Amino acid sequence: MLFQVLLDWGVDLTLPITQETILVKDEGGKMKDEMGAENSSFIPHTSSFKEYQVFFVDDNALAACFDADINEAFVKELAAHHPLRVVFRDAGFVSDSVKINIEQIFKLISPSTEIKTF
Repeated sequence: MLFQVLLDWGVDLTLPITQETILVKDEGGKMKDEMGAENSSFIPHTSSFKEYQVFFVDDNALAACFDADINEAFVKELAAHHPLRVVFRDAGFVSDSVKINIEQIFKLISPSTEIKTF
């Protein structure tokens, strides 16, 4: 899939490609104990991490993720890399609302990024 994207966008196939794993914490984490302001503390809560495989072409010229269950937390993490272009599988999002929101997330974090789904 990656090489098809590179060909579609006219990216030189000889550019260096690296693969990185981006870990994103699933919902959960710590919950606040609301007993009182003076006794306020955080209670550990079981949480897990989701791994996403991302291909970076020529550093940040292109970032591509073809994984399933892409959520907003991952999109924010990827946008923080400020890629020039980013591509996702059209069916890879956890929900339609996440698919719709990716443009807004990138506009806020990395406004110059060009986004494509296929």
